[in-house]
Amino acid sequence: MLISYTAKELDLVARLMRAEALGEGNLGMLMVGNVIVNRAIATCDIFKDIRTLYDVIYQNPGGFSGVNSSLFYSSSTKLEKELAKRVITGEYYYPATHSLWFYAPGTKNSCNSTFYGQPLAGRYKNHCFYNPQQGTCKELY
Repeated sequence: MLISYTAKELDLVARLMRAEALGEGNLGMLMVGNVIVNRAIATCDIFKDIRTLYDVIYQNPGGFSGVNSSLFYSSSTKLEKELAKRVITGEYYYPATHSLWFYAPGTKNSCNSTFYGQPLAGRYKNHCFYNPQQGTCKELY
């Protein structure tokens, strides 16, 4: 297990993955899950005092816009919980492997070269993922 979690946190991660990336399919949701988990294990930047998945999901400021989506407030499915468990227990997917941030610029727009001062790691469908500089967040590398 990469990080300890409760049944409630597993459900919250599954719901947030869906709210942020349902249109990106299972792989897109897994990548969003990587960012969620990375924020819980990172001890750098605005995440240095965030230690639980619950804290990550409800972090303010710096949290996820998906918590304001109706998709977040409906029950997670068995598949969504399985996807969440996969990332919580250590599965990683490029380009989100080391990422702490992502955003969706729109299908016809390019990714910015940096976001919150972090360089672009890559794009998957409509999400751009950003990694901290290597050496900045030792837990992620």
